[in-house]
Amino acid sequence: MPSPPVKTRARLSEVRYEIRGELARRARELEAQGRRLIKLNIGNPGAFGFRAPEHLQRAIADRIADTDPYTHQQGLPAAREAIAAFHKRRGTPNASPERVFVGNGVSELIDLSLRALLDPGDEVLLPSPDYPLWSAATILNDGRPVYYRCRPENGFLPDPDEIESLVSGRTRAIVLINPNNPTGAAYPRALLERIVAIAARHKLLLMCDEIYDSILYDGAGFEPVAPLAGDLPCLSFGGLSKVHRACGWRVGWAVLSGDPVASGDFHHAMDLLGALRLCANVPGQFAIEAALQGEDTIGALCAPGGRLYEARRAVIESVAASRHLALVAPAGALYAFPAVTGAAAAGFDDHRFALELLETEDVLVVPGSSFNVPYRNHFRVTLLPQPDDLREVFRRIERLLDRYAGAADARAAVA
Repeated sequence: MPSPPVKTRARLSEVRYEIRGELARRARELEAQGRRLIKLNIGNPGAFGFRAPEHLQRAIADRIADTDPYTHQQGLPAAREAIAAFHKRRGTPNASPERVFVGNGVSELIDLSLRALLDPGDEVLLPSPDYPLWSAATILNDGRPVYYRCRPENGFLPDPDEIESLVSGRTRAIVLINPNNPTGAAYPRALLERIVAIAARHKLLLMCDEIYDSILYDGAGFEPVAPLAGDLPCLSFGGLSKVHRACGWRVGWAVLSGDPVASGDFHHAMDLLGALRLCANVPGQFAIEAALQGEDTIGALCAPGGRLYEARRAVIESVAASRHLALVAPAGALYAFPAVTGAAAAGFDDHRFALELLETEDVLVVPGSSFNVPYRNHFRVTLLPQPDDLREVFRRIERLLDRYAGAADARAAVA
């Protein structure tokens, strides 16, 4: 008799991660058949020819002989000192090495922090659209995501009044992703101050995903939340993967700021969970001090003439020339989140569109609904390819949307 199937956790059925999901699997099948694809689904700089800065590479190479043992569960002392010093320069209150946690990327620390925070049924206020790892980690740690809307017509900025209306007796935290993935929105100081005030009134933990903090365009500013939060407990996430183009090194950190007494139990819980996984990747931690104290290597890429800036320009200009697309220009991060409009949007389904674009035009994008939004007329692309490649991508997108619009017009004529 065949063995019975291995039962999996029921809550996994609630988790979505299309960035590396069904469409990415189909892309691998097509590549195995010899198809050459342009893959815009993952913000992975190394896959597009970017390299981590040389001084970070040297920092690891020079200390490779010291990387064999486990280190402290919160990270190498020198790395934590460098992170704390960086946050002190920003004005983060009570930033100290003892309140820094180094992890295998920000992803691991998001999971650990929610595991430390949530009891079954507790709620976390998340942006919609969100980076879907936040929703998945909330669900898999027995919490409930509650979404506050970041509407396209508001530049993808949230409404603080709506955030406060969603607070319940089970709410434990407000998550902010700034600059935002997938929209590229950068949150102004006045907006952040209002959200901090909500967290203070309701005694909520602020969880601030700031991994794209230095990736900004056209004079957009970045406002760290921790200095605004003062004594309010705040967990700020950063790392080497995006600003320093070192995704594969899996180096992220979280800094717990605010009143140490108020966050003492949470600190101990994070420390315990970190100890249970022993420690984070050690070699990459030797690059943290060099990254935070060394030269700026991202600014030129985001300035006019820089590769990221020109890639963003290619997307903005391609959308402006399109008969079927609209875009809130990203102010930061590595993505754009265009909307399909007009006749092409009639009966539009973002997942079907992404699959047809892959099958017929050899382009892989992420459906917008993967980011936990109620509408289905958006998709996400990364800004990492060469500008000319992005212009070609949007020519192919236009071809498919022309077909959609033509079919809609034909249906209307028959009706």
